[in-house]
Amino acid sequence: MSELKSICVFCGSADGASPEYLATAAKLGSRIAQCRYGLVYGGATVGTMGAVAEAVLAAGGPVFGVIPDVLMDREIAARHVTELIVVRTMHERKALMAERASAFIALPGGYGTLDEFMEIVTWAQLRIHRKPCVLLNIRGYYDGLLKFLDTAVTEGFLKQKNRGLILVAYTVEEALQLVEKAWNEDPEAAGQQTLQKLAE
Repeated sequence: MSELKSICVFCGSADGASPEYLATAAKLGSRIAQCRYGLVYGGATVGTMGAVAEAVLAAGGPVFGVIPDVLMDREIAARHVTELIVVRTMHERKALMAERASAFIALPGGYGTLDEFMEIVTWAQLRIHRKPCVLLNIRGYYDGLLKFLDTAVTEGFLKQKNRGLILVAYTVEEALQLVEKAWNEDPEAAGQQTLQKLAE
């Protein structure tokens, strides 16, 4: 694919209790830029969101932010990024981020991060897109979630093949390797129009 690949990073507006969370966000941003990918993210300057975006910009990479107008002041919109789009609703935010991304990586976060990541995984389950979805499980943050998903399989609410839609990484390098492996195995997936089936 000749056009720039972009990785959407779902993460928080908080720093987290450990310095490792901000450090990992910054490292991920630096590596995204070094690999010559763009960043798609939630458009804020605070928390791990701000850290990943600043690291991409510092390394010379492009940053595409999407933020609802209701959060412009609360999350302190990043007006200095390569491109910032202000939308009306959270639904529009998620749809536009999904459309612009070639892959998705979730860092530790709260309700919003989990909502964004699980919705995009659900779209993969429904075959709305084939883009890789990676959970970056720093400090075992998502161990409880992964255990829950295994329980959902055991109890018959989640198929094992769909459980496999969530790729799990424990380092930044591993996360990017999983993304690139998925792109190599399915070259068309990264450029697929995510919302095509919804629009039909």
